[in-house]
Order: sequence, then structure tokens, then C-alpha cells
Amino acid sequence: MPRMPKRVKFRKEFRRVRDRNATKGNYVAYGDFGLQSLEGCWMSARQLEAGRIAAQHFLKREGQLYIRVFPDKPISKKPLETRMGKGKADVEYWAARVKPGTMIFEISGVPSDVAKRALARVAAKMPVRCRFVTRRVTA
Repeated sequence: MPRMPKRVKFRKEFRRVRDRNATKGNYVAYGDFGLQSLEGCWMSARQLEAGRIAAQHFLKREGQLYIRVFPDKPISKKPLETRMGKGKADVEYWAARVKPGTMIFEISGVPSDVAKRALARVAAKMPVRCRFVTRRVTA
């Protein structure tokens, strides 16, 4: 089942588009390898779930998968052939705000080549271009 918030303060939000680069959540924090977004988008909960299933199916219960974004933005959509007015439409789905540079998925506990192939399968499910990144070691 796709992820969504348990409760929200307000049911509907303004659309608001912020197309700046990510300053938070733009590095590998939990795992050893990550999938980084190169473009911005609203990623639906279904797309995130498809990526999670693709990775877990490929990893066969090996390693740990971390999802770094959460779909907490309600996206509303009016039905087709509806006249203007009559208020804002109901919530159609939930989306995560993804900026360029945001880390979407992370993997730990598997070798580099396995992680790269798993995240390549995940990247095929994503609506934006992504790249494979590794943890930066500070000494």
C-alpha cells in the first residue's frame, strides 16, 4: 500500500513550485550507496512504492533499503468535463517534493556492483533522471 501521512493539519495545499537545488537531504546519510535525483518533481507515493518493490525484489532480502523522501503533499485533481468553480477538488494522491540533488533511496549491507544494479532498476521506475552515488569518506 502506498505511503501517506496518518493525519495532516490541513487537507489541501497550494501547488507551490520551488525549483531550487536541495540543500538538505542531498548526501548519503544512512546507507553506503544512494540514488540521487538530478531533476525536481512531485514524486507520487505509487512511484516510490514501485521503486521500493523493484529494489527489494532484486536484493532478495539482502542488505537494508532506506527511503529518504516521504509523500506528504496532497495533490488534488478535478474530474474531467467539470465546469469551473464549485471549490477545490478532492485529494487524488500524495506526493513527495523532490528537488534536484535530493537523495531518494539508499542501500547498505551489499557490495557496490549489487547496489548499482539494484538502484539502476529503481531509477527506471522514477519519473526523473537519477545517478548512483557512494558515501563520501571524511578523514
